[in-house]
Amino acid sequence: MIRIGRVLHLTPSGMAVLKAENTPRIGDKVLDDKLRLVGTVFDIFGSVDSPYVEVKIDERNYKNPRKLINRTLYVSQPKGRRKMMKGKRRRGR
Repeated sequence: MIRIGRVLHLTPSGMAVLKAENTPRIGDKVLDDKLRLVGTVFDIFGSVDSPYVEVKIDERNYKNPRKLINRTLYVSQPKGRRKMMKGKRRRGR
């Protein structure tokens, strides 16, 4: 697990905003400290030096998203994404 950061606040649309310690990728699964699914990374914004992350909360797992404020969230590491070989391209058949 990779630590993203701490939840600062919730937007009026119900998304969590975090100050990023490590920048995740959009679409990554976000977990809490008890390894429960919180949601997915929806957007990354702000400066490159200190970005913010917006997380779309999965309402099936969190009925009261206000409990996430000031909690640290994590990203699950992807399971073996395919890497392109340097200098090689896959061509259509």
